[in-house]
Amino acid sequence: MAATFDIPPIELQPPDLAPFRQGNTGVDYVHVLDSGKPGPNVMVQALTHGNEICGALALVWLFGQNVRPRQGRLTLAFANVEAFSRFDHSRPHLSRYVDEDYNRVWGDEQLLGPRDSVELRRARELRPFVDDADLLLDIHSMHEPCRPIMVCGRVDKNAAYACELGVPEDVLIDTGHPAGLRMIERGGFGDPASPKKALLIECGQHWERAAEDVAIDTTVRFLALTGAVDPAWAEARFRLPLPQRQRVVRVTEAVVARSLDFHFLVPISGLGVVAKAGTPIARDGDHTWVAPYDDTVLVMPGLTHLRPGNTQVRLGRYVEA
Repeated sequence: MAATFDIPPIELQPPDLAPFRQGNTGVDYVHVLDSGKPGPNVMVQALTHGNEICGALALVWLFGQNVRPRQGRLTLAFANVEAFSRFDHSRPHLSRYVDEDYNRVWGDEQLLGPRDSVELRRARELRPFVDDADLLLDIHSMHEPCRPIMVCGRVDKNAAYACELGVPEDVLIDTGHPAGLRMIERGGFGDPASPKKALLIECGQHWERAAEDVAIDTTVRFLALTGAVDPAWAEARFRLPLPQRQRVVRVTEAVVARSLDFHFLVPISGLGVVAKAGTPIARDGDHTWVAPYDDTVLVMPGLTHLRPGNTQVRLGRYVEA
């Protein structure tokens, strides 16, 4: 039987999205702002998961700033609004999705196949906007307390772009997700030869107050880097200082639960470090995962969504940025 978990303090309140339902695209909660001038198509998405409300707050704030692109187009999208609408303060983890994870369905075999779900229908609605984007920021948060992480998929070009952005301190190159293709890996975003780039910001624990500031600050800096907004406009709206340095974590292994008996053998904290190679990290039945090298970094460990097939932690090491 799966364990139960305490709910962290909910310091952020879900915003009212009703004013943003009707955009100008024919797709609910998707807005395209066109400068009428040549330039990249920049996309910012919130609510990939319905309980990650800091991104929704960031987009609502951005609309309140009356943002307009100075070149190209800017697409602003609230994604899994159906899951978000089910947010319950007493069971907030359950609004992550309705039928399946919206961020595991971005391969053509799922999007163009016969299978149906709430998340697939929404991804199919947003696919034209995602495929048309040149530069993408996907705003997330995490189950467990952890300092912000920029997830760059499997390609170094996205990590280099995150280092250009300058935030946050920790930048992650991983091995993909065994459960399915994420948005930041779709098409040109995951192709090292394509000029397209995509970043996924994990802003901190889902409902901590600081996550909203991270979401807004990262979004403003991203818009400035893409050229979508004037640098002076952005600088006046930065909320957080740049970190003194950035560090890149390269993931080598995803630890995937085989059963509900999975448990950790070391204290877990986001971006915690296991000093010695060979140290047992987790056990599931007869199988034990050990640290593959000295100073193994534990990336987003947790048991909140323990189930067979789910990634419970990623193992990585710091490399040169």
